[in-house]
Amino acid sequence: MTSASPPFSVVLLAGDRQPGDPVALHAGVSCKALIPVSGRAMVLRVLDALQGAHEVSMPTLVGPSMAAVEGNAELAEQLRSDQVRWMAPQETPSTSAFSALQSLSEEAPVLLTTADHALLTPEMVDHFCSKARESGCDVVAGVARHELVAEAFPGSRRTVTKLNDGGYCGCNLFAFLTPQGRTAADFWRKVEKERKNPLRVIKIIGWTTVLRYLLGQLSMDQVLVRLSKKMQLRVGVIRMPFAEAAVDVDKIEDLLLVESILADKQQKAATL
Repeated sequence: MTSASPPFSVVLLAGDRQPGDPVALHAGVSCKALIPVSGRAMVLRVLDALQGAHEVSMPTLVGPSMAAVEGNAELAEQLRSDQVRWMAPQETPSTSAFSALQSLSEEAPVLLTTADHALLTPEMVDHFCSKARESGCDVVAGVARHELVAEAFPGSRRTVTKLNDGGYCGCNLFAFLTPQGRTAADFWRKVEKERKNPLRVIKIIGWTTVLRYLLGQLSMDQVLVRLSKKMQLRVGVIRMPFAEAAVDVDKIEDLLLVESILADKQQKAATL
């Protein structure tokens, strides 16, 4: 990061999608963000990564509820000492993101990530942010090639977007690089609002794009061109070289995978 480049503001989404998250219930905690991973709440692990990175400034934590925050002494202390800014979560992730973006100065780019990104590291954050700055785009998303993830974690089930130039896994990393780029959150909000009505979602995205995707006729570059035209923005992706960047905790099996990855790293570190 150069002296002329302002650090990224950060939005960290930590609200539950719905009451009674099955992974939180499995872990015996009040909300997903507080699930302990190797003895440390996931949200604290993500905050550790953000606070260790060079490219970002103080994060805005959107959720969990203040009651949940106060139930974790370390998280509550970070809020009291102004290391973290807190906002109440909205009804959905997209509305939470939209609300948080509206509250931040337009002068700085924004990094958005999630509290279930338990394997996030400062290196990943800085790599993504520096490449995002170089992209020339209004908004970018982090992705990892499925072959990279499958090789690192064989047998792990990840959500894969299959295109004609390969499969891609999302990394829960998004950058809004210009004031115009923040309108992408409103587009996301419109799509999410219609998530229970697939025909309306298809209409928003475009019938031709959806059909060509289903027929396996689109490459990543072609998808980006079509999204850019639809959203009237320069939309891009950052291909992350870290397989761990594509692992978040959505299911109990994800939690077990993350625990095993961290345990393996700790064992290797102990032998050095």
